[in-house]
Amino acid sequence: MAPNPHLRSLLSSIAFLCLVSPASSDAGSDDIVPSFIKAAKERTTHDVTYDGSYFSIPYPGGDVPSNIGVCTDVVIRSFRQAGIDLQKNVHEDMSRNFHLYPSKRIWGLGKPDSNIDHRRVPNLRVFFERFGVSLQVTTKAEDYLPGDLVTWRLPGNLPHIGIVIDEKSSEGNIPLISHNIGNGPKISNMLFDYPITGHYRYPVN
Repeated sequence: MAPNPHLRSLLSSIAFLCLVSPASSDAGSDDIVPSFIKAAKERTTHDVTYDGSYFSIPYPGGDVPSNIGVCTDVVIRSFRQAGIDLQKNVHEDMSRNFHLYPSKRIWGLGKPDSNIDHRRVPNLRVFFERFGVSLQVTTKAEDYLPGDLVTWRLPGNLPHIGIVIDEKSSEGNIPLISHNIGNGPKISNMLFDYPITGHYRYPVN
């Protein structure tokens, strides 16, 4: 399959982010998933330029400028709208369990960095495995439910993440994905376009 036309222009930005706490007490609320899906869809109405630059941001509740972002920022901002701060939750867990995360192995870091850790797909995968449910990766569309998080390996061995929403393709009945693969937050029929590396459900009841 030919690579997404935007991928070549994104390699440096994605490579920087992807290779450069316990959940809050309300994380199991049944109200969060519908809010999260609504937020994931609302994110696609924003004009966001793909930019993986490093920023120093406040903690907790910090964010990069609203007019820029990458795939992880769609997830982070959607959870924020639903009342979950991944920046805080990831940083708290990494502060206690840094050895479980790939920061030293991949980026050569010796301690957590609340400015960037939550914006890196490999870190989010570890976090969701620890505090969510890690589900089987299949090629069955019905296994992917609204609110699920999916990670992929893009050409060039680059990680990507997106959110399953409550809409399906007109052909094939495949769940659509809210994500940013380079041209800003979009809703796309791309669930099975690239190798899936992870399938998660977070929060859990």
